[in-house]
Amino acid sequence: MKTMLLECENIKLRAPEPEDLEALYEWENDTALWAVGCTLIPYSRYDLKRYVSSPKDLYESKQLRLIITAKPDMEAVGTVDLYDFDPHNRRAAAGIMIDRKHREKGLAGDALSLFCRYAFSFLKLHQIYACIPVDNEPSRRLFARCGFREAGMLSDWQLTDGGYKDVLLVSLISDPGDN
Repeated sequence: MKTMLLECENIKLRAPEPEDLEALYEWENDTALWAVGCTLIPYSRYDLKRYVSSPKDLYESKQLRLIITAKPDMEAVGTVDLYDFDPHNRRAAAGIMIDRKHREKGLAGDALSLFCRYAFSFLKLHQIYACIPVDNEPSRRLFARCGFREAGMLSDWQLTDGGYKDVLLVSLISDPGDN
């Protein structure tokens, strides 16, 4: 069986499509997610429609978003993002979001692993990192399971309703065989 770069037994990663508009609208406007995603304002359907329909060049936009779809029905269950892309140093930050009703099924681990493999082998990145609030245990466990290692602590990095929080910086460096 042929192995697909953006696909495994349980999920497939793909570009956003017009039919994802309502799910994206829900996810982007979920205020509970804003603190971890650094969003300050809601997104309109119009803005999201323009985003989905416009061609995206990683080198121009410095970001890439893929939709996580669950097999066998290929339902959109979340997103995985590459942002703050630095082509000179061949690194970028990663973020992932799984819809609440699809959490605890192993989809995030599959998606993050696939995404990192794609970023290292196809995009030729050297390093992927993430900033995780220290109290976000599920994200800390997820990134650790996918091979990310603690690289430092950013003190008072994130302002929340309860004051400033520390953020853990984690990173994954490509295996030389990936590039």
